[in-house]
Amino acid sequence: MSLSDRMLAEQAAAFDAMVAHPFVRDLAADRLPEAAFDRYLLIEGAFVETAIAIFGYAVAKAGDLDDRRKLIASLDGLAHGQMDYFRDAHARRGLSPDPGLQSDPRVAAFRDGMLGIARDGDFADIATAMFAAEWMYWTWCDAHRDATLRDPMRRDWIALHAAPAFRDQARWLRDRVDRLGADLSADRQQALIALFGHVQRLEIGFHDAAWSGAA
Repeated sequence: MSLSDRMLAEQAAAFDAMVAHPFVRDLAADRLPEAAFDRYLLIEGAFVETAIAIFGYAVAKAGDLDDRRKLIASLDGLAHGQMDYFRDAHARRGLSPDPGLQSDPRVAAFRDGMLGIARDGDFADIATAMFAAEWMYWTWCDAHRDATLRDPMRRDWIALHAAPAFRDQARWLRDRVDRLGADLSADRQQALIALFGHVQRLEIGFHDAAWSGAA
């Protein structure tokens, strides 16, 4: 089995729990409360800025020019496509920064945990963390791409992550994890498999904060 196949198999419980999270379930069923979606827009929008830093670490730690070129293109997508989505959504919904929401332990654990992986880990750690997050988003958004949603912002969010460009990036990360894994020891591979599951659990907590509000 490839390393990514092992990640998905050995961490299936955490991955499946995230792609079937109540936030995902309620969003796809068009019954997610407005307050929950607003919380999500605020905390995910703030996290995109952290993701820009994470991809910056990846660029610095990549040892291959082709990897750097791919990551730079991804950075551009984050800094423009995704940030533009959140700025427009915040403006249209009249949302203002909420420091209390950002300091929720579940939000902080995800933000600081992902940034710590990028800061303290090597390129394989960062690629694994990005694969864990992006494969998860692509999986559930692709599954619900045809959901009937009244709110165009919700439709646009799913469409953004089900689009060919995002799918191709998720697949590139999967392939990159597999190529890196082929040269790693069994212990190192197992550590990355555990990291994949850890990221899913961080994502679950993050989405809990959006779905249910106060801890």
